[in-house]
Amino acid sequence: MNIDELVAIDVHTHAEVSASGEGSLSKELEEASAEYFKVDHGHRKPTLDEIGALYRSLKMAAVVFTVDAESATGTEAVPNEEIAEAARRYPDAIIPFASIDPAKGRAGARQVRRLVEEHGVRGFKFHPNVQAFFPNDRMAYPLYEAIEEAGAISVFHTGQTGIGAGAPGGGGIRLKYSNPMFVDDVAVDFPGMKIILAHPSFPWQDEALSVATHKPQVYIDLSGWSPKYFPPQLVQYANSLLQDKVLFGTDYPLLTPERWLADFDKLPIKDSVRPKILKDNAARLLGLA
Repeated sequence: MNIDELVAIDVHTHAEVSASGEGSLSKELEEASAEYFKVDHGHRKPTLDEIGALYRSLKMAAVVFTVDAESATGTEAVPNEEIAEAARRYPDAIIPFASIDPAKGRAGARQVRRLVEEHGVRGFKFHPNVQAFFPNDRMAYPLYEAIEEAGAISVFHTGQTGIGAGAPGGGGIRLKYSNPMFVDDVAVDFPGMKIILAHPSFPWQDEALSVATHKPQVYIDLSGWSPKYFPPQLVQYANSLLQDKVLFGTDYPLLTPERWLADFDKLPIKDSVRPKILKDNAARLLGLA
């Protein structure tokens, strides 16, 4: 991957469908999130090859992952290995991350080591709402230990989620799990593990800013929201104290990079900070710089 040729690195995109055509969410949750984000149902589930081709055409790289929440949802995830294989087909466009259900404990930790050593996976995605766990639950600690030992990155969904939004009872999704203060415990207990707090963390934006300011290995990505809706304190911190720790992310396919960038252009971000957010911070975090 030639970093100099990239215009941006999107640190948050989803593999929504496997080679067999199966997704990682139930039909009810998929439909609710598509409605929440106003996504055309026909474009809700791009294949990995379509993701690679899109980002290659945009001269961007994309961190791609699935969400393994099988114990909570009963639905199998898109196989992590398929994402790693797609990264080999699109080495200029796809950066492989993985997801392992925290309920898998030490068996999951063995998967972490195998995916990093054999498949070049660089990080792991956790979605506390969908996986139904608090990030500081000791159940997940064997996975964190393996991730830290491997030098990989952990990404935690934070704040409200569009998954289940509008469905009866929110599709069974509980918002309480995604307060970033629970990730603060993880940052204390695993100081060698780099962490990304995904999304503007409504209604806990100040908590996320506090954790990222206090813990040197904690970053924030800007995915899941159009920039025109960013809380003002997030923009302020991105322009100042956290300018080296804020990352471009879309949540594709729920938001397209074209739409996100068009709205980001209208934000009062300093000229000196824009390239950090769009590419430089991620390149350094991912070890690509």
